[in-house]
Amino acid sequence: MKNSERSFARRMDLTSLQLFVAVCELGSIGKAAEREFIAPSAVSKRLSDLEANLDTVLLYRHTRGVDLTPAGESLLHHARTVLFSLEKMQGELSEYADGVRGHVRIHASISAIVQFLPEDLGAFIRQHAEVKIDLEEHLSTEVIRAVQEGAADLGICNTANGIGELQRHAYRQDQLVMVVPKGHVLAQQPAIAFEDALAFDHVGLHSNSSIYLAMREAAAQLGRSVKLRIQVTGLDAMCRMIHNGLGIGVMPLQAFQLMRGVGELVSVALTDIWATRQIDLVARDFSSLPRTARLLVDHLTASAQPQPLQA
Repeated sequence: MKNSERSFARRMDLTSLQLFVAVCELGSIGKAAEREFIAPSAVSKRLSDLEANLDTVLLYRHTRGVDLTPAGESLLHHARTVLFSLEKMQGELSEYADGVRGHVRIHASISAIVQFLPEDLGAFIRQHAEVKIDLEEHLSTEVIRAVQEGAADLGICNTANGIGELQRHAYRQDQLVMVVPKGHVLAQQPAIAFEDALAFDHVGLHSNSSIYLAMREAAAQLGRSVKLRIQVTGLDAMCRMIHNGLGIGVMPLQAFQLMRGVGELVSVALTDIWATRQIDLVARDFSSLPRTARLLVDHLTASAQPQPLQA
């Protein structure tokens, strides 16, 4: 580290950064002082000292409160990252004191969580009982963002829409199918093109889900649109809506097979290329992940490999 970098790090005061973030969030020095149980004059002094240390104006002060300068917006982003990292460090170290020897934060899509992760994570935990895994379900776009911003160590999702500068490892493939009621006209078909389903009402997932985005793009390429009658947040809810006649819907085959008890439904194969999807592991840098996270990545990539046939 250069001397100038050391000097900058030493001038940074964590309490002042916390107060700066509070002022930005509340838009007022007075409100921030009240929330943080400190005198407004003390908050104002710390902010002035922070601006002096950085040699730049961070806030526009006016009678209604404060607004961020461009430099202030940049500092707010970095301050939140620093404070989040400190909270993460505190949480992980406290878990070591409680006997937990590793901690991995995962954000994953609903497709990965429903189809693959219960068995794969369960097998990992049986081998590494001392490891704590925090798993959150998000849309694929949100999974990518969480990994980019450091809110998750590892992401597991469909990456068809790009991952920026993140790294990826292949994890699984899933196959999308059309789910219809047993009495539906499409139920007798062994396979269809997605175009054949566009005449019917659809039950869809969230408009930002990777499945819905793929459906919408496929329809647009045909010069048509998806007749979306209702949107739901879960695959079980989708099955119930389809069973009750509200439309047909696209979902992963294995997820549908796991929910066969939800309504009198059948799946029809989709012949479109986009119906075969790659689910990947994503990280900012796999080689720099903590040892526990690297162990989990090795386990997940190994579990995705074809198993040898039993004699």
